[in-house]
Amino acid sequence: MGSMGVVGEEVQPRSYWRWSKQDFLPEESFQSWSTYRTALSQTGYRFKNRLISRSDDNNEIGELPKRSENDMKRCLTWWDLIWFGFGSVIGAGIFVLTGQETHDHAGPAIVLSYVASGVSAMLSVFCYTEFSVEVHVAAIARSWTSYFTSLLNRPSNSLRIHTNLTEGFNLLDPIAVAVLTIAATIAMISTRKTSYLNWIASVVNNVVILFVIIAAFIHANPSNMKPFFPFGARGVFQAAAIVYLAYGGFDNIATMAEETKNPSRDVPIGLIGSMSIISVVYCLTAVSLPMMQKYPDIDPNAAYSVAFQSVGMTWAKYLVALGALKGMTTVLLVGTLGQARYITHIAQAHMIPPWFALVHPKTGTPINASLDYHSKWLYCFVFELGCLGRFVISERTLYLHDDGCRTSSEEVLREINHPTTSSFEASHFLLIIIASSMGTSAYWGLNPNGWVGYVVTVPLWFFGTLAMAVFLPQQRSPKVWGVPLVPWLPSLSIATNIFLMGSLGHKAFERFGICTVVMLIYYVFFGLHATYDMAHKQDQPESLKVDDSNIREKAEP
Repeated sequence: MGSMGVVGEEVQPRSYWRWSKQDFLPEESFQSWSTYRTALSQTGYRFKNRLISRSDDNNEIGELPKRSENDMKRCLTWWDLIWFGFGSVIGAGIFVLTGQETHDHAGPAIVLSYVASGVSAMLSVFCYTEFSVEVHVAAIARSWTSYFTSLLNRPSNSLRIHTNLTEGFNLLDPIAVAVLTIAATIAMISTRKTSYLNWIASVVNNVVILFVIIAAFIHANPSNMKPFFPFGARGVFQAAAIVYLAYGGFDNIATMAEETKNPSRDVPIGLIGSMSIISVVYCLTAVSLPMMQKYPDIDPNAAYSVAFQSVGMTWAKYLVALGALKGMTTVLLVGTLGQARYITHIAQAHMIPPWFALVHPKTGTPINASLDYHSKWLYCFVFELGCLGRFVISERTLYLHDDGCRTSSEEVLREINHPTTSSFEASHFLLIIIASSMGTSAYWGLNPNGWVGYVVTVPLWFFGTLAMAVFLPQQRSPKVWGVPLVPWLPSLSIATNIFLMGSLGHKAFERFGICTVVMLIYYVFFGLHATYDMAHKQDQPESLKVDDSNIREKAEP
């Protein structure tokens, strides 16, 4: 059971379960210490080559998937993707973050925070959609145990193992490990079966949320909404940067294009359809909480349960806990699918060992990539929720940054994928857009009531985008579905994502900086050379390849 390999003139089956060096380090640069030292000596040249090189559609769509040796099964429709959207996005975040940010930062204006983050997420969705059509988490597991104990009406840590380790690491959580393992195993067995289970759990979760909204509005007291802006506009955007976490997961849908029957139709419907409905549901759920209970009285740790108790519906806390459990279960299921597909695509490009790109011939799923999800065992077993929460905030900083980078890629994909257009020219205008967006975000953080800085940064953003539209007309039209108003809409997406990043605390950026340094070190010593070797290998047909060592030596100073 596996792919076919050639030995002499005979075709031999290759087992899926293999562990040879060539499955992990097949690139020329890693065949010996000598070749690796040679690769390191060419780091500057290779980086420049990777920076200015372009990839074409035939490579992205035709060649890279072949490195998985087997095709993923095309078994999903737009209906499945919409429910995957619900399953991957609507988790415990809406119940936890809404109360926390209403109490601490936004007050009744929390609904505007969800609107702001929803607009930012939707802008990113447009770009993810075109990108995914054209080119085919542990805190949740830890929270699962907390809500399960709430459903059993037991103390939140009663099902965890108490130890004498340092605070923050002294409560071991075997239930979280079990839930994570089950979710990963189901995802490895069958994408279709995962879709069925996600559909059932999402229906239950949505029924609970619908109940919460209706019951809250029945017991609403409009006077609780005053004052509407107790923390001002700064609090609204600070909360928006945090509740963006509740929208996290929509990108998982984009990774499912390779398993969708008609991706050109189904992915746009699945992404945009689910996110539109989710945004409305989130705003209704957010506005219902402060209408039931004044924001200073909201319990940040159990907002809806306490709010329902305050209006005489104590029993409703069990329903909220059930909805949260169902939501977190689907987030884990779809998160496993999405992360495995991300890993598969990255491994196809050899940014990580290609062993992770292999697709199992029988299940049609990337089992090796799914195994990486088990690496979260340690985190959810040992780390307490507070520690994981700090990691999640750092992850969301990277997530917002990734959204900006993905949107930037969309602009570049449209503007420079043509032999007459220089990536150097496009980068000038893109840097102006990014720098002006960073300036706007920084000025807001330093002086939220000021206006002088915006006189400089906003026109820079406008003219940078205008220059890209005028001087770099689109050289490539989407074959299937395209983002409207390019480059204006992608540029606005970059600006909103960077603005929300600027609303996060400095601790998040410190951890973001550490993660960035670690990833850069990895890229310089591994990723750069692996991807260079593979790109150079496929640049020419085998019959035309020649030794280019002399060319590289001339190119180096």
